Amino acid sequence: MTDEVTPGAGPGIGRRTALCCAGAAGAMLLAGCGGGDEKPKDLSGREIAKAADIPVGGGKIYPDTKVVVTQPTQGSYKAFTAVCTHQGCTVGSVSGGLIKCPCHGSEFTIADGSVQRGPAKSALKEYPVRAEGGGIVVI
Repeated sequence: MTDEVTPGAGPGIGRRTALCCAGAAGAMLLAGCGGGDEKPKDLSGREIAKAADIPVGGGKIYPDTKVVVTQPTQGSYKAFTAVCTHQGCTVGSVSGGLIKCPCHGSEFTIADGSVQRGPAKSALKEYPVRAEGGGIVVI
């Protein structure tokens, strides 16, 4: 008698099942990190923040919509994707005029989303916004 399990037969798992499980695990790992290709829900016409919540020279991250809203100068609001362009992690903080990603240290300016420090090579996608009735609305 042998302890060898024939792939796909009996109580063991076959190569196909193992590969499927490995693929599913990889997909779940990417989803947890932001996935890179995730896009926020349709934000057009939606209020995404209260103006009073956005400090001058800083910003606030809204993980549920994957948006970061900034106020580089008094009364001037900007909105960007909160998904880092390096490997898709959600940015983690806004301070010192920079939007910072905790995964690999990329930093983006609050004024235009451009890369201040890599490894990211491209700017954060900007969403056009306007202040309206005390809120920040995507145009």
